[in-house]
Amino acid sequence: MDRKLSELVNRLKEAAGKNLESVVLYGSAATGTYRPGSSDLNVLCALVNMDVHELQLLAPVVLWWTREEKEPPPRFFLSEELARSTDVFAIESLDIKRAHKVLYGSDPVAHLEVPMNLHRVQVERDLRLLLWRLRQHALLSGKNELEYTTVLKKTSSSTLTLLRHTVIAFGEEPPADAASLLARVANLTGADASAFHVAHNFHEGQDLKEDPCAAYDRYMHALEKVINALDGMVPKKEWQRIAR
Repeated sequence: MDRKLSELVNRLKEAAGKNLESVVLYGSAATGTYRPGSSDLNVLCALVNMDVHELQLLAPVVLWWTREEKEPPPRFFLSEELARSTDVFAIESLDIKRAHKVLYGSDPVAHLEVPMNLHRVQVERDLRLLLWRLRQHALLSGKNELEYTTVLKKTSSSTLTLLRHTVIAFGEEPPADAASLLARVANLTGADASAFHVAHNFHEGQDLKEDPCAAYDRYMHALEKVINALDGMVPKKEWQRIAR
């Protein structure tokens, strides 16, 4: 991992020159949960300028990183964009701020201010989108059990992230391990923790020990409980633009 990241930074510096302000590592490699072979190396780069010419200079580096090293493309921002986008990327901004490692240059995220009221809104929105997609998938899958197992495994990681941020939205520090996190979510929202456990354990390589359709159904209902709990934190009538 260190060799790959060092090579990436060297190539970015060579391609961008003085236009490169910072290179920051975030995600599992910054939190200490990185697993070679299954985890990604997530990198954020801050640039001085991002016109087409500057991006073209960086294109060969991104191509090497994605095709040869099989890693997701780095995210490129102007430093001022990072500070101004925390309202619309509250979850992502908070995650990067809480756990990151500067690989080159100054730290562009240490002083980010994340509006926690908008963080709660994004958590609910993303959970609602997830639930909507699960329902749509059920409509398209019919009784195809393989489709249900595929979706359970595919969405487990992102669901765990949203549940971690659910606990944060309730004003608490989320537990580090999945079992404790799911137990706390259940306590705060009334959701069935075992429904999330089944999906998480399946994602981690364990066998699915119940009917896939039943597991999928419990998964959706558990998400409904979490969403309803978040929804109740702020009465929606306070958001009406026109008084009734």
